[in-house]
Amino acid sequence: MDADDVTELIESNLEDAEATVSHPRGVDDEDHLAATVVSPAFEGESLVAQHELVYDALGDHMTDDIHALELKTYTPEEYAEKSDK
Repeated sequence: MDADDVTELIESNLEDAEATVSHPRGVDDEDHLAATVVSPAFEGESLVAQHELVYDALGDHMTDDIHALELKTYTPEEYAEKSDK
């Protein structure tokens, strides 16, 4: 699955999400993806719950089209703090 398609799915299905998706092993390995997702929907949620929100946004694509997803999730505040360092 194309990284742009995954970005669109996440951003369309998760509240105010900003996603950056890449192929960490190179474009020849399309089944392995890495995503950084920033959304206020993650406020007050555990890391597991945050990841589940992203998986829900991807729906069946997570099992049908994506073999592996390296995922980093942040609230907007967490991401701003990370960026300031």
